[in-house]
Amino acid sequence: MLGVSTADKEGVLYAKKDYNLPKHPEIDVPNLQVIKLMQSFKSKEYVRESFAWMHYYWYLTNDGIEYLRTYLNLPSEIVPATLKKSAKPLGRPMGGPPGGDRPPRGPRFEGGDRPRFGDREGYRGGPPRGAPGEFGDKAGAPAEFQPSFRGSGGRPGFGRGGGGGGYGSGSARPALE
Repeated sequence: MLGVSTADKEGVLYAKKDYNLPKHPEIDVPNLQVIKLMQSFKSKEYVRESFAWMHYYWYLTNDGIEYLRTYLNLPSEIVPATLKKSAKPLGRPMGGPPGGDRPPRGPRFEGGDRPRFGDREGYRGGPPRGAPGEFGDKAGAPAEFQPSFRGSGGRPGFGRGGGGGGYGSGSARPALE
């Protein structure tokens, strides 16, 4: 039950998906026994499982913590490391003086004087479009352009390419002699 003790202290346990591994890297038991124990705990909803990069990861649930406390006869003051509050690093408090590693923020806009689209106003690189032909290069296709999407022989194309490539028509087949 050393694996259970480790899971209780840390709140997280992992195992490589290798059923033939003779020993778990952190615990002195075969890797297969760790995986099977955690599968049993998962079926009882004592742990939550995730899997990534050929490794299982199990996280104790509240029910799992209670079960391990009663099984191992632990006092309620003992909690997994994942549930302990971490000490906040000393640094600039929210709203404190500027500085630190972040660049200063831009101006704040109150009321209705905020620009509507920010810095994206001219991202298309030219003036707004007007009537056709008014802005030269920005105009679409000429009015006389009539695209045609027909395959060979005037019949509509099917599938990718649509031309048929000679397949499917009776005259394109070689004669059998």
